[in-house]
Amino acid sequence: MFARTQRVRPIAVRVARQALGNEVSRLKAPSTIPYTDDEDAAKPAYYTDHSKPMHDRMEAYVLDLQDRLVTALESLDPSLQKFVRDRWERSDGHGYGISCVLQDGAALEKAGVNVSVISGTLTPGQLKSMRDRRAQTAKLLDDSEQFDFRVAGISVVVHPRNPYAPTAHMNYRRFEVFRQNAPEGEPPVMAWFGGGADLTPAYLFSEDAEHFHQTLKDACDAHDSSYYPRFKTWCDKYFTNIHRGETRGIGGIFFDDLDDKEPEQLFRFAYDAGNAFIRAYVPLVARRMAMPYTQRERDWQLIRRGHYAEFNLVYDRGTKFGLMTPGARIESILMSLPLTARWEYMNEPDPDSPEDRLLRAVRTTTNWTR
Repeated sequence: MFARTQRVRPIAVRVARQALGNEVSRLKAPSTIPYTDDEDAAKPAYYTDHSKPMHDRMEAYVLDLQDRLVTALESLDPSLQKFVRDRWERSDGHGYGISCVLQDGAALEKAGVNVSVISGTLTPGQLKSMRDRRAQTAKLLDDSEQFDFRVAGISVVVHPRNPYAPTAHMNYRRFEVFRQNAPEGEPPVMAWFGGGADLTPAYLFSEDAEHFHQTLKDACDAHDSSYYPRFKTWCDKYFTNIHRGETRGIGGIFFDDLDDKEPEQLFRFAYDAGNAFIRAYVPLVARRMAMPYTQRERDWQLIRRGHYAEFNLVYDRGTKFGLMTPGARIESILMSLPLTARWEYMNEPDPDSPEDRLLRAVRTTTNWTR
């Protein structure tokens, strides 16, 4: 497609947008700075309340962060469509979730901000996956026993409508494993934090990449200077479509099984990293969401979304874990998939085109921070 298509001249942009009935044409860049988290605000009670179990404090945090993220995303265009909040309960009574989803908005084509607080028994497939990841886990999870789990987490995926505004993903969770039928109050066999955030643009703007990465790095550095370089490398390696030889996007941070510090220290890191996502990402959508584009850019965006869907369905551990969990809520698990995507046979961008620049970026790694 792109090898045979000439760039549309700027004079044709308005015509193309009108012909496409493009809803984004009604958008204007926000007249004020969009909502961002207040770093100087007083810490909430759950941040310092050591009388409550860590699981309960993590639950309070993800519910709080969900509300602030929804507010931040809605602030991009408050006159248009709002998130639908869908609270659900597991049929076995072992937990609940709140799925906040927006579809077919003017600025956001699809966005989901989901919280899950669930428990259950680990299946053989889940246990094998956990043992295969880490030798320490294999030692603690004896294959002659059965184990229960509980997790509190938040998962966020945003697919903006404008091809120049990047897709983003974020999730943070606290996972605990117990011997099956353990007495109330018995400590978990093991517990860890996991999560991260990453950026997936269809068109690359260096200043956007630098802002996103630097904001996450600053949050990491406040807790451990080794975190950002470790977690950036981990992110680049994890979010890779191996069959295509390219990363899903331009990275960010990713970690799992994090238990190398006291739980309190790790909770405070997860708190700061999750909050940093609002400052890292929302201004990028505000900056790009009203840029003019044509069908050419839209088609490329949909092709890149197809690659995004391939990763989530083939490689993503969170998706696999969710689908293997008995009684799982499939709609919430697959919320991360874009509303629309495209697969073209033998698609090759023009050399040195903006599309080709994006491909070069996802076929290598770049240091985006100072």
